[in-house]
Amino acid sequence: MQAPSGCPFMSKEDFNPFDLSNPFPQYKEFREEKPVFFSEELGYYVVTRYEDVKAIFSNWKTYTSQNAQSPFKPISPKAKALMEEQGLVGLSGLSGRIPPDHTRIRRIVSMAFSLKRIKKLEPRIRELAIKMITKFKDDGEAEIVKQLAYDLPALVIFMLLGVPEEDVDKVKGWAESRLLMTWGNLTDDEQLVHAQNLVNYWKYCENMVAMRKEDRTDDLPGELMSLQEEGHEITDREIAAICYSQLFAGHETTTSLMANGIRELLRHRDSWKAITSHPELIPNAVEEVLRYSPSIVSWRRRTLEDTVIGDVEVPVNSNLLIVMGSANRDESNFEDGEEFDIHRENSKEHLSFGFGIHFCLGSPLAKLEFKTVLEELTRLVPNMKLKENQEFKFAENTSFRAPVALQVEW
Repeated sequence: MQAPSGCPFMSKEDFNPFDLSNPFPQYKEFREEKPVFFSEELGYYVVTRYEDVKAIFSNWKTYTSQNAQSPFKPISPKAKALMEEQGLVGLSGLSGRIPPDHTRIRRIVSMAFSLKRIKKLEPRIRELAIKMITKFKDDGEAEIVKQLAYDLPALVIFMLLGVPEEDVDKVKGWAESRLLMTWGNLTDDEQLVHAQNLVNYWKYCENMVAMRKEDRTDDLPGELMSLQEEGHEITDREIAAICYSQLFAGHETTTSLMANGIRELLRHRDSWKAITSHPELIPNAVEEVLRYSPSIVSWRRRTLEDTVIGDVEVPVNSNLLIVMGSANRDESNFEDGEEFDIHRENSKEHLSFGFGIHFCLGSPLAKLEFKTVLEELTRLVPNMKLKENQEFKFAENTSFRAPVALQVEW
């Protein structure tokens, strides 16, 4: 797809959307000079200002979410055939659906994925956090991703979905395959390996639903099966798709939130000292992390009609990359937006969980998990600091940003 004449254009050399090591300085340049432009690498219009991103999230009739889970790079014929043969076609939990299906399914999932159910998990989240931190607190050092942030969110979402603890590594591996297949830049041979993982992942979710028919458990899929039995309109495949989505989104992004957040708080030593001395500051610190260094820096939409974004005319059926990681620092909405400030009064106005009908259902759980982890880390290891001279690496993809490892000491 070619950008129409008059639209700002960024070549592959000038903008690599798969490099998330430190995209924020370039985001700032875009907001100031080319807030909407066409990316040669993606074939997408890229939108970077707060007002525009929020408006797109708010208007599902003009900007559909149906491409939100579509792979950026074409799936190879062999990988596509493998997935189609196993029934892995057209799956979406909620983020890629539109009304009326979205409205129907979200209402039912909201009944099962309630704040009451989430709050019931808090004692277990704290117990897990204390147990994991206690294992390394006397060592004088730790790798936070491996020893805390990687497993804890998975164990929590597995509790919610009724997945046994011994399946953590397996499902985390499948989730990574999903990330790379959808948002990554894989070769055809690499795609084939990850496609097989996704088939295994989907069969696992189908089996979860089948098991709930035989044994109704007190968890999210069990509750959805009960609602189905009561007459609510949701199919077995839709329940399996919700599980497929939540087993990915419910922990991958929270792992990233913790890794990004702990890194930023330790980089900004005054902030770490402040939440250690005053734990009541932690909830707003969580919001500021979400604003300043979100787990997901960009998401996608497609235009259903000719439209204008900023001053740029965008034709119907155009793909959009909407960059929350840029919008969240837009100084038109956040004073000194490039500064990390846990006292910021409007941190909650970030767009990291989206906005409008697709606002993230799991946001209360993610924030509860990170809040609890920070409370226990600052209590048990108050003198933690970043190890010097470490290189932070980030997985190559367009949207999910977090350090692969985080070395700390005390």
